[in-house]
Amino acid sequence: MKILILFILLFHISHVNADEIYNLIKIPNLEIYKLKNNNNIRYLIAKGNFKIGVNKNISCNKVNTNNLNTKFPLIEKNLNKYNSNFLNQIKLKYVVFCENLLISEINTGGIPDNKNRTLILDINFNQKYFERMIHHEIFHMIQNTHIEYFDEDKFSSFNQTSFDYAECSTCSDRLNLDPYEKTDGFLTEYSKSIPSEDMAEIFSFLMTDKEIIEDKINNDKILNKKVNFIKLNLAKIDKNIL
Repeated sequence: MKILILFILLFHISHVNADEIYNLIKIPNLEIYKLKNNNNIRYLIAKGNFKIGVNKNISCNKVNTNNLNTKFPLIEKNLNKYNSNFLNQIKLKYVVFCENLLISEINTGGIPDNKNRTLILDINFNQKYFERMIHHEIFHMIQNTHIEYFDEDKFSSFNQTSFDYAECSTCSDRLNLDPYEKTDGFLTEYSKSIPSEDMAEIFSFLMTDKEIIEDKINNDKILNKKVNFIKLNLAKIDKNIL
């Protein structure tokens, strides 16, 4: 009898938590994956497919738990690079795991949502770039909450005057994420899409592979200016982030 009562209580608590989560971040079909973490991130998983956003243009599929269990240590290792104070400043509290994330039918690794303090991550995103993708998306949350530090006109002024970014990231065919051998101001082809993606690419390398950055900036004055710009302004938020 006691076991039955305990089961009913646990089921009730789980149901209440699921309702509370939906009320907070407006994503249906979620359940708790892990709550207790040093930096206070709440990890949630999609237990069913969901569609959200304007005209339901964001969709993602339920998580295969075995798949997530395999990949979670790598995810947690990367997110543990951020302390709770920093995450609070960039308005990140919830990380939602799902599979095959699409926005307007375009595959994407992650979608940041500062308003709801949420980052959605596709655990099936290309493993070659997976760690960088996490930090790339986090940078968008950094910029969105500290737009005064990451002025795109100032950043763009470092480029050669003959270069123009695309009008939007989704209307650009500059998509490759491999690091350039010869940078000429840009770490990857995707860096050339729009200024915010350029900044996010630099940040992703700073968080995962500083050696590439250090090697490139020695012979690239433009990239050197961009990296210093990112570092200087990150330090205004948290001096210990890098």
